[in-house]
Amino acid sequence: MVKASAGGGGKGMRIAWNDEEAAMAFRLCSEEAASSFGDDRMLVEKFVDSPRHIEIQVLGDKHGNAIHLNERECSIQRRNQKVIEEAPSPFLDPATRAAMGDQAVQLSKAIGYDSAGTVEFLCDSQKNFYFLEMNTRLQVEHPITECITGVDLVHQMIRTAYGHPLQLKQEDVGIRGWAFENRVYAEDPTKNFGMPSIGRLYKYEEPKSISGVRCDSGIEEGSEISMYYDPMICKLTCYGGSREEAIATSINALDKYVIRGVTHNIPLLRDVLTEPTFNSGTFTTSYLQETYPDGFQGVQLSQADTLAISSLAAVCHCKEAERARVRLNEKKLKADRTPAARKLVVDVKGEKVAVTVMKKAGSYTVTGPAGNVEVVDNFSLADSVIDTQLNGESLVAQLIKRDPSGQLRIRFKGTALDCMVWPA
Repeated sequence: MVKASAGGGGKGMRIAWNDEEAAMAFRLCSEEAASSFGDDRMLVEKFVDSPRHIEIQVLGDKHGNAIHLNERECSIQRRNQKVIEEAPSPFLDPATRAAMGDQAVQLSKAIGYDSAGTVEFLCDSQKNFYFLEMNTRLQVEHPITECITGVDLVHQMIRTAYGHPLQLKQEDVGIRGWAFENRVYAEDPTKNFGMPSIGRLYKYEEPKSISGVRCDSGIEEGSEISMYYDPMICKLTCYGGSREEAIATSINALDKYVIRGVTHNIPLLRDVLTEPTFNSGTFTTSYLQETYPDGFQGVQLSQADTLAISSLAAVCHCKEAERARVRLNEKKLKADRTPAARKLVVDVKGEKVAVTVMKKAGSYTVTGPAGNVEVVDNFSLADSVIDTQLNGESLVAQLIKRDPSGQLRIRFKGTALDCMVWPA
């Protein structure tokens, strides 16, 4: 592996399998490093096949003390840049965690490090680990360490910078619960797992009201995402008592995250969180390429998903028709000619579903090929997020766009889907 010594974010890195590729990698990486970092110095290190990228958080002071605060799993990457991180790692056992932490602490003490930093390693399938680099700064993903340890890293950095000794001992640092950080980018995930998207955010709502969710962002509604800066919108940190609970919280937060004006990578993030290999914890840094060999194409709808989105689209169509019949400030009573039932055809990704919709008190009954679906009438078309129930099961979606032709654009399970609704 040829990489820039001053690099980061996956820039200035290339794998070389022979002398010719090594020479080319050195030239290209040097040029990229000089352009991105103003430093063309290179490192050459062992390339570990099928690795996991695991880093150890360390904390030192000016009195020779140093401790580690467990690990972060950073193997979900695209182009060597992290996309989803979690703490702790589902891969490490206590013995390996202790050995990696001890090595990181020894390194910190050897160089007299006196702040928060990160020692990064690559681990192979047998839990052998290899030193990668040390980042002498606060990492983007530090909030997940704060979640599982209860230690405010920024507070500790300020204390040690002032000269105070660490009050924490290694035995004071434990692991409580699980945390994920999803890096929300203004990128199109269907293009090489993420190519930058620029534009103005005409609507932006963070899912801050959900318990266990933290949003670290530097933008707001009306902000412009330009080509001149990193396309990250937000670091979405989600905490739970277990890995499964933290994943569920992450999915809920992503479903309720409203971003309009730019293309973003929430569809990819949400799909990864429901994918079997990811849920099993057996992934490597090649996860995205192996899981999506033809690239990411959005959510793959099951038959149940198609029926759910068809039912929701049909109800939205009926709500629009009902609203069109209402005249504001109209005092003269008119006969109610609203049809008892509406027969519609909904097209979802080329699949046509015939449904009949009947409005009842507090709900709609949608009758389709699989029987009746009861949709709770607890939302309006103006809601940024539709949080309702279908046959007693939760459904969260976003109505992005609708027009008189019957076309609807609905974000479902992270992916924006174009639907058409016609009278049968």
